[in-house]
Amino acid sequence: MGSTRSAVSDERTPVLVGCGQVTQRESDPRAALAPLDLMAQAARLAADDSGAGARLLQALDSIAVIRLFADTAPRFACPFGSYANPPRSLAHRLGASPRQLVYTHPGGNMPQWCINRLGEAVARGEIGAALVVGAEALATQKAAQRANITLDWSEAPGGSFEAWGVARRGWSEVEDLHGARAAITMYPMFEHAIRGHLGRGLAEHQQAIGTLLARFAAVAAANPLADRRTGYSAEQIATPGPGNALIAHPYTRLMSANAYIDQGAALILTSVARARQLGIPEDRWVYLHGCADAHDHWFVSERRDFHSSPAMQRVFQQAFAMAGTTLDQIGAIDVYSCFASAVEVACDALGLAPDDPRGLTVTGGLPYFGGPGNNYVTHSIAEMAQRLRASPGMKGLVTANGNYLTKHSVGIYSTEPPQRPFAPPDPALLQAELDRVPHPPFAPLAEGAATIETYTVMHDGKGPSGAVLFGRLADGTRFIANPPPDAALWAEMQTQDFLGRRGRVSHDGQRNLFVPV
Repeated sequence: MGSTRSAVSDERTPVLVGCGQVTQRESDPRAALAPLDLMAQAARLAADDSGAGARLLQALDSIAVIRLFADTAPRFACPFGSYANPPRSLAHRLGASPRQLVYTHPGGNMPQWCINRLGEAVARGEIGAALVVGAEALATQKAAQRANITLDWSEAPGGSFEAWGVARRGWSEVEDLHGARAAITMYPMFEHAIRGHLGRGLAEHQQAIGTLLARFAAVAAANPLADRRTGYSAEQIATPGPGNALIAHPYTRLMSANAYIDQGAALILTSVARARQLGIPEDRWVYLHGCADAHDHWFVSERRDFHSSPAMQRVFQQAFAMAGTTLDQIGAIDVYSCFASAVEVACDALGLAPDDPRGLTVTGGLPYFGGPGNNYVTHSIAEMAQRLRASPGMKGLVTANGNYLTKHSVGIYSTEPPQRPFAPPDPALLQAELDRVPHPPFAPLAEGAATIETYTVMHDGKGPSGAVLFGRLADGTRFIANPPPDAALWAEMQTQDFLGRRGRVSHDGQRNLFVPV
């Protein structure tokens, strides 16, 4: 059968041509680069990586900046000012004059999501070159605050930008009322549900988490850009103690994404035609063969269950179908790893063994490489591109996750040109299918005999500080509740298995209280 590709479709094929990463380890906050300057450094590295340098920056039609954590969550708010228009400020630094300026909404999925959307724009002939970039300097911010040093990280260059992604917050009002609005509360509850689904006890599963993440730590140990390069053992990761306190049961500090780092990364995507015009060598080209985006039911309380992700399953299927490939033909993998539960759910959706010999990360993952806010996946795509260039023809899979196993994006990459034009299915069609996934009814206020579906015990610097759980009434209706504020009960919830524990739930008109029996 002859090829149906045309010269136009070939010229409009999107291709990654430049990747740049930087990790800053400056101990003096006054000498450290601010987030925008880290972005500029990463962007210049990406342009140099392509071989076209400043000519590529001057040819940019679009700049998409991944949202800073300071603009995402109050706990990371910056006391040193804010950037009113980050992509415009960055364009000034780079000597670029793009037609399109983008500042995304939050989500760890957003770097891959942006690559997918920009790939579509390239294929339609709307743009010829685009930059996706982000950076965080929370380590410097924290060091400056501790030293009472005042920095100036404010810029107001004027102008406007497009806001990409979803502005909707990731938690519901009733979840918030029960103290369940943070990732470090939600993901531990997924973890206990996964443990129950696998039929494991507390100690067995804790060791399994340590074993899983030790493989990530080993990759980070060999990565010069990684923040934590100790190469922690499974025992070190799994065992609470000095320097590895419990954050929220069962997660220790070494099981959690490390946000307090200074890192930046940038990707430059062009059309084949623009790459040729700029004289970018083909050995720099990395093609996006397959991609997809979707989200699960938005609020955690509405999920089908807490141990799997229908949206992950479907985006992986769609991306593999678009790429015309299968998991066994993938040579390198990076699974989004904010917490172990995100890795475990992705492995389940892929049919991928946690100890697959290909490994599950090319960077070292968010706990060890670093968790630079919403921008980690810019790093994982950049690292994947370098791996693929070093092994021409190999395919690489990058997964991305936003909110609480909510938003999912995926990309399949290779240096080999794709055999068909770049034409992802309309994401709205897949989303409409996923919106119909059945899930248990949810009662904001609950009363009666009930059992625990999943749970966690939160910690502060002094020890257990509270607990939250999801439960089911006798008719299967789900609810969220807090147990009584009892230190002895919180301790028991960490040493005894409370999955399926019976009790009674009642409410005060706003919040539910679950008392185990």
